[in-house]
Amino acid sequence: MRTLTTARRGTPMLMAVAVLALALACNRGEGKPAAEPPAPAVIGPENIAVANDTTLTTGPTLSGTLEPELAATVRAELGGSVTELRADDGQRVKRGQVLARIDDTSLQDAYISARAALRSAEATAQLARRNAERARRLNAAGAVADREVEDAETSATTAEGQVADAKARLATAGKQLGKTVLRAPFDGVVANVTVSEGDVVQSGATLLSVLDPTTLRLEASVPAEDIAAVKPGTPVQFTVSGFAGRRFTGKVERVSPAVDPATRQVRVIVSLANSERSLVAGLFADGRIATESHGAIIVPRAAIDNSGIRPVVIRLKGGRVERVEVETGLQDRVNERVEVRRGLAAGDTVLLGGAAGLAPGTPATVRADQTATR
Repeated sequence: MRTLTTARRGTPMLMAVAVLALALACNRGEGKPAAEPPAPAVIGPENIAVANDTTLTTGPTLSGTLEPELAATVRAELGGSVTELRADDGQRVKRGQVLARIDDTSLQDAYISARAALRSAEATAQLARRNAERARRLNAAGAVADREVEDAETSATTAEGQVADAKARLATAGKQLGKTVLRAPFDGVVANVTVSEGDVVQSGATLLSVLDPTTLRLEASVPAEDIAAVKPGTPVQFTVSGFAGRRFTGKVERVSPAVDPATRQVRVIVSLANSERSLVAGLFADGRIATESHGAIIVPRAAIDNSGIRPVVIRLKGGRVERVEVETGLQDRVNERVEVRRGLAAGDTVLLGGAAGLAPGTPATVRADQTATR
């Protein structure tokens, strides 16, 4: 009985302790602060691009090596020793200016001999003409026979032929002598000098080149399916090795009237003005024929997700990520840009790379250590 009484007396005490513990637990819960919202994702400037309102140009691409529109290789037309060299690489020359001379000693002797032979033939012909005239007068007076007149006229004719032959020999000797003097074929710049004074050269040997650097040309090929929009005068935009960040403008000069049956390509000649002479022959150039050009809102091709039914971009607006369906247009495959006709406005920020994988509605901010320009 005593034990039962003790248990009954302990029951209210245990309940009181339980109530007190529950109250303390409730008080601790009420004092805990509410959960804070998640911090926004920080995006680096390299993972964003701004939609720009600019001019978008498209067309077939071409590439090749720049060559001068006007160029000449100066070769030795006669063999011999180079007695004089008046040209060096990079030197500007005028049309007709002497560039080099080849030893002409033997040719001078041949020329002098041919000139002397001509004088002798002319003197003989003059005497023969006088004899023929005298014979005709005497024949008219009955002093000589007709046969003597015929002989005199034949001698005069033969002498005239010898004069013509002597003149031809002198002209040939003069031309040969003239070939020992090498002159600039047009106004230009000397390049690729391969000889020095004293060198012995053979006939046909290359001595140097003369280029006109004011106009360069690019010979390239365009796929046959793109040729309909390529016409003489169509503008071409160039980038040239060694001139990073600078663009040059040329135009289509000529288009081949036939397709290469092996490559299904059409040969195109493009001219590039170089009045400042900043470009030099031999540089590699990448170009694009501007067959279509108009103002457009553009974004990098990497910003467009074409995996779904419609293309979409991931835009950062109002501090949150959102998925936007867009309508695309022209594509600039050279600069990796795409026209957006609907869905974006100029100045909108789109996400690239890993940032484009953020879920819509995610709060985000751009790290402001630099400005992304694309």
